[in-house]
Amino acid sequence: MDVQHLVTMSNQIGAFFDSMKNRNEALEQVALHIKRFWEPRMRQALLQHFKEGGEGLLPIVADALKQHQDKLA
Repeated sequence: MDVQHLVTMSNQIGAFFDSMKNRNEALEQVALHIKRFWEPRMRQALLQHFKEGGEGLLPIVADALKQHQDKLA
């Protein structure tokens, strides 16, 4: 699985929700979108990348993964 492609896709999701005024809601929406539309292998690869430093992830994506790891596992 190409982790850089997952980073790009997750950053696109994060950029979309980053305009929300409520930061906590935005973080939850990023996580929920990934949970709903990504298969488990994709989620696990992204979480592993995050745990290994998360190079290239936008701050909103990194924060969403940090806060909502339990929902994505």
